[in-house]
Amino acid sequence: MRLRLAHLWESLRATYWFIPSLMAVGAAALALGLVQADHMLSARQTAALGWVFSGGPEGARSLLAMVAGSVMGTAGVTFSITIAALTLASSQLGPRLLSGFMRDRGNQFVLGTFIATFTYCLLVLRTVRGDEEVTRFVPALAVTGGLVLGLASLGVLIYFIHHVAVSIQAPNVVASVGRELAREVEREFAIPDGSEPSLDATLPDGFDERADAVPSPADGYVQAVDDRGLLRFAERTGTLLVAEMRPGSFVIEGGPLVRAWPPESLDDEGRRALRACFVIGSQRTAEQDVEFAVDQLVEVAVRALSPAINDPFTAMGSLDWLGAALCRAARGRTPYSFVRGADGEVRVVQRCPIRFVGLVDAAFNQIRQFGARSPAVVLRMLETIHAVLRCTRGDPDEVDALVRHAEMVHRAGMDGAAEPRDRADIEDRYRDVLYAARDLLARVTAGAAADG
Repeated sequence: MRLRLAHLWESLRATYWFIPSLMAVGAAALALGLVQADHMLSARQTAALGWVFSGGPEGARSLLAMVAGSVMGTAGVTFSITIAALTLASSQLGPRLLSGFMRDRGNQFVLGTFIATFTYCLLVLRTVRGDEEVTRFVPALAVTGGLVLGLASLGVLIYFIHHVAVSIQAPNVVASVGRELAREVEREFAIPDGSEPSLDATLPDGFDERADAVPSPADGYVQAVDDRGLLRFAERTGTLLVAEMRPGSFVIEGGPLVRAWPPESLDDEGRRALRACFVIGSQRTAEQDVEFAVDQLVEVAVRALSPAINDPFTAMGSLDWLGAALCRAARGRTPYSFVRGADGEVRVVQRCPIRFVGLVDAAFNQIRQFGARSPAVVLRMLETIHAVLRCTRGDPDEVDALVRHAEMVHRAGMDGAAEPRDRADIEDRYRDVLYAARDLLARVTAGAAADG
């Protein structure tokens, strides 16, 4: 249930109706409260305040109608500007970045301010009664509140124009995605080191053929997995669970989400409980999917390198943020594939966990393929690999992955560079990577020998 609520909250954050709806409800409550206060105060007491509205019924109606009409017209213009910004971002930076714009609290707050002001003025307007009524009533406090909200809407409009102009700039978009990626990497790679058994030694004989499989209820992407829920279920039932899918994986209806051992240990209720630990949707999200944020930066870089846009600076900026995230992953700890229960027994196994090598492949493969003919991008890729290499702890697999990508970048860059000086620069950067890898492995070997 906690996973579902957390996923629902993340989904609500990416909508343009949730925060505006809350603000509209708040505006309605404010309108009713101020009108009630006007009923409780006499006209003389209200006039003694000095700063409240002092006109008659017609003036109150005109003021409220003018504010309501103005903010609704401005809201329409704001919505049009927002759609134009989303269209521009989708065509130049990639449609997968739209979720970031949709989650932008500034845009949601601006739209909510206009809708809340309109709602407030509309509710207060209906309470104004003129001379022709049996009882004349002008809610001076409430009308003054409408004037204040109208002025606040003007300030919000000025903020919105500046905010949109800044938020659609490519460096700011790349930086926003890069920070989100850094947060996900720090969360995912923050687990302490620990010895792990091998997968073959953990799984019983005949596991893949005989274990109970929980099928997926629909086609789609795994958006979130409740790891704690899986562990609690495994401890409660004494089963061994193997998660076949992780966040970001595409699952086919009927395909296995998780397998349980011993065979025939699951009843219908158990299958429903395990199926509830997986959230499946039509698209990938950054909620638990580290590679999705990597893919977003890669998409920005690849689009920037296309002949239609031809913007190598944005591609190099994406590489900088990818390098920063990979450095955090290299300094961290590789996430567990095995989770033990309170009794020390392995209870949950992730068959395809996220690994540093996988992040490196996702970060560099496509940019290398599309940027091989740009010496500037090739040089920045080698510099990024060198920087990440210096952040690693000397794990041979991580070093080999970085050197392997440096070799591929070097070959592609040498084939794509026609200028001899560009080729010499590429050769120098590649040599720096090789020297750094050799020195790092030598230090790790010397340290291991000294400890031994």
